[in-house]
Amino acid sequence: MEAGGELFVQVDRVPGTGMLLLRIPKGVIRRLGRVSLLVAEHAGEMGILFWRSAAHLLRGRVSGKEILQQCQVMGVQSVPIVLITAVLAGIVTSQQGGYQFTGTIPLYVMGSVVVESVVLELAPVLTAIVLVGRVGARITAELGTMKVSEQLDALISVGRDPVALLAAPRIVAGVLVVPLLNAMAILVGIYAGLISARMTLGLGTEAFFYGARLFWHDWDLLYSMAKALSFGFAIPFISVHMGFRTRGGAAGVGRTTTASVMFMTLTVLIMDALFPPLLLN
Repeated sequence: MEAGGELFVQVDRVPGTGMLLLRIPKGVIRRLGRVSLLVAEHAGEMGILFWRSAAHLLRGRVSGKEILQQCQVMGVQSVPIVLITAVLAGIVTSQQGGYQFTGTIPLYVMGSVVVESVVLELAPVLTAIVLVGRVGARITAELGTMKVSEQLDALISVGRDPVALLAAPRIVAGVLVVPLLNAMAILVGIYAGLISARMTLGLGTEAFFYGARLFWHDWDLLYSMAKALSFGFAIPFISVHMGFRTRGGAAGVGRTTTASVMFMTLTVLIMDALFPPLLLN
């Protein structure tokens, strides 16, 4: 039911039974139906996109030259911003850790704080967030523009499959370059934290790495790379999917790009929240 433009739920008591009867307004049901339909539509289209991309890749129909070109665009051109982000992450972690430490905690523990924070969380997640804005938004806008300007239809009319030509190379390139960018971010972030700890806390290099070795697990690096691999697949996959379903001209490209960035960011954060219970426990 609606009152003053607002939806509310009415609860009635069935006479003689003591049972409560919940009356859900039709507007709420309609909205739930639209949301459910939209979710099913996205899931179906993404499932088809994954299947077609995998089929083209296994059949050798994806251009290796196009994959290398996308690796250059997505990977090499992203190195500066990824390294800057890693440096700042290492510095901030070191400085905040030093601020919170008290005299009862040995300073060499700072090595473990910086290394574990950068390896397990900051490097893969911040790298993914940076790539969402730099790579994901670009792919969505590029493919969305091709969609609304009927360039994708032109490719289909001449017998070219947009999935094999445009989607699969970007997805494969993302899977290849994001773990490499993550490895670079780990190294740079750790050494930035080391330098910051030396300058602000007077912590030496040997003490820093002594603390890092005390709480280091060999699985930590594999865990970080598994995160990066998952993010490297999710970001181009979602951006390609959103680009292919763009409607409504230039305004539609803007709306779809905004929705794509939001979708990718939430996906990265949700996947990040799922990793500890799945792999660390």
